[in-house]
Amino acid sequence: MSRPTLSYFCWAFIVTVVGLLLGVWVGWAYTGTIRGTMGIFFICAILAVLEISLSFDNAIVNANKLKTMTPAWQRRFLTWGILIAVFGMRIVFPLLVVVVAANVGPWEAVRLAATEPQTYADIMHDAQLGISAFGGTFLMMVALSYFIDTEKDVHWIRRIEERLSGWASIKGIEIAVVLIFILGFSRFLPPEAAAEFVTAALYGLVTFLCVDVLGHVLDKQDAASGVAKGGLGAFLYLEVLDASFSFDGVIGAFALSQNLFIIAIGLGIGAMYVRSMTIMLVEKGTLNEYRYLEHGAFYAILLLSVIMYAHTLFQVPELITGLGGVALIGLAFRSSLKVNA
Repeated sequence: MSRPTLSYFCWAFIVTVVGLLLGVWVGWAYTGTIRGTMGIFFICAILAVLEISLSFDNAIVNANKLKTMTPAWQRRFLTWGILIAVFGMRIVFPLLVVVVAANVGPWEAVRLAATEPQTYADIMHDAQLGISAFGGTFLMMVALSYFIDTEKDVHWIRRIEERLSGWASIKGIEIAVVLIFILGFSRFLPPEAAAEFVTAALYGLVTFLCVDVLGHVLDKQDAASGVAKGGLGAFLYLEVLDASFSFDGVIGAFALSQNLFIIAIGLGIGAMYVRSMTIMLVEKGTLNEYRYLEHGAFYAILLLSVIMYAHTLFQVPELITGLGGVALIGLAFRSSLKVNA
């Protein structure tokens, strides 16, 4: 008997209450006024909603990969993985960016976050070009690898997806497409910025290839020892994928607040809902029931990758980023309902 839908979000609701109470405490500590405290409270809530809207596709892709993983590695991803997602990407990652970009020590980065939030935000903003290039490239490879696949036999937008699936016989076609995008966008940037963009994008490409190769090697070792496919390699793939999804949300959050702790609270709440949605999708078999849902998610990933590239040229509102992905998933869901009718 399947669990009620709301039961999957029990821990997310608890974390929401605790997180918003922390937001009130941080607000009072920084402002000392009811008005200032309520302002920070609402920023935490808005950041949580922003993270959830940006992460529908993340949850669907996570669920798709988790289906192939052993029960033990599923549990590890949903426990260790969420800790890495919340504390690693929402707290440690922004600190590491400042450590590298400003050439300061970790404690100095924490001091800047606590006492000079505007300086901290400026450093993060200056690092946006490289982060967007890296994350956009990784996500573009994820999306193209899904569509350019000889084994893919279910197509949502048939005219496009059948052609892309047919390209799979061309060795390295995904890499060629991504390199064309990298070179194309770099031509619109000043020489110095273009060099930084290309370098960061190539690191993103190499990271995807290394994770992909490592995943295949580990899966072969598992198969040889009689263990089901989907262990450490799949875990690492999901962690890097979650990191790439998080780049856009972390950078965009600085448009609402320059305070690292407020951002961590808001995005951490959102990350718990992603975990809850992932568990629900796996246990309820939603991806099997709604056959085009993951197609919509991968189209949303492709859109996000292009938007991250576009961030290097001009500011794209987070509302467009979030609503674009939700709209694609919504259209895929509607198409799935029509097929099931």
